[in-house]
Amino acid sequence: MAATTTIPSVQLKGCEKAMPTLIMGTASYPPSDFETTKAAILEAIKVGYRHFDTAFAYGSEKPVGEAIAEAVRLGLVRSRDELFITTKLWCSFAEPSQIVPACKMSLRNLQLDYVDLYLIHWPIRLTEMISKTPVAREIVRPLDVKGAWAAMEECKKLGLTKAIGVSNFATKTIEEILSSATVPPAVNQVELNPLWRQEKLKEFCKKKGIHFTAYSPLGANNTKWGDNRVVDNEVLAEIAKSRGKTTAQVALRWVYEQGVSIVTKSFNKERMKENLDILDWYLSEEDTEKINQLPQRKGTTLASVLGPHDIVLELDALV
Repeated sequence: MAATTTIPSVQLKGCEKAMPTLIMGTASYPPSDFETTKAAILEAIKVGYRHFDTAFAYGSEKPVGEAIAEAVRLGLVRSRDELFITTKLWCSFAEPSQIVPACKMSLRNLQLDYVDLYLIHWPIRLTEMISKTPVAREIVRPLDVKGAWAAMEECKKLGLTKAIGVSNFATKTIEEILSSATVPPAVNQVELNPLWRQEKLKEFCKKKGIHFTAYSPLGANNTKWGDNRVVDNEVLAEIAKSRGKTTAQVALRWVYEQGVSIVTKSFNKERMKENLDILDWYLSEEDTEKINQLPQRKGTTLASVLGPHDIVLELDALV
C-alpha cells in the first residue's frame, strides 16, 4: 500500500478539524526507547497515518513530538496541522487544579502549541506519581468527575486542545459528566474487538453524540495486560483464510464496520501497512454473524493495571 493512502475521517462534536479514523498507537510494554518510537512514527507518516495516539503514561509524548518536528523538517507533511494528535491526562494529575498544568506539560513534551484531542485516561485519581503498577490502595481515590471535567473544558477554552473526551468511561460516569458539562465529551476511547463488543456502551455513546474509538482491537496481544485470544481465534482465522487476509485484518475490518475509529499499534513497517489495508473490502453477512456469536470477555481492566482495590473493582463492574 502506497504512502498516499487516504484514511477516512470523522467530524467530532465541537471540533472544527476532522479526525482520521485509523490511528497509530504508541503504547508498548515494555516501553520502546526514544529513537525506536521516533523512527516508527516517521515510518507511519510515510505509510499514510495522520493520527497519532499518545499519553503521558506511555512515556511516548517526547519521541512523538520529536518525530512530528522531524516530519515537518523533512517535508513529509507541510505542517503540524496536517496531523491529528491525541494525548491523555494521567491519573496522578486528575485533581482539578492539576489538569491545566498537566495539559501544558504534555504540550511541552510534544513541542506543540495545542493537541487535537485531550482525554481523561481513566476515571480515577492517584494521589502520587507512580513508577510501577500495581499501586498501593491508599493512593487510589475516586475521581471528582464534575470538577475534572470543568478543568478539561478550561483546557479547551484556553486553546490547549481542540477537543476533549474520555477513555475507559462507562455509561454511569459519562452521565455524571453530561449532567453539568457545557462541552460534552467528543470521544470515549475504550477496548473494543470481536471478543469484547461493548454493544450497550457503544449504543449509549452514539445516542449522546460521543464518538467511539476502539483500542486493543486485536485484544492487546503481546502486552502486559492483554492476550492472544483475538489473533489466535479459529473462527476469525477461517474467515481470514477464505478472504485471503490475515486474522488481524479480519478483526480490524469487523471493528471498522462498527462505525468507530481504531487505534492500532505496530512499529513493524509491513504490519503498519497491513493494518491500513482494511478499507476496500467487506465482511459478508455470514462472516459478521459468525463473529457476533463469539463469546465475550474483557481483556483490559483497571484492576489489571492498578490492582484489585475496592474503588477499582467498582469501576470495572460498570458498563
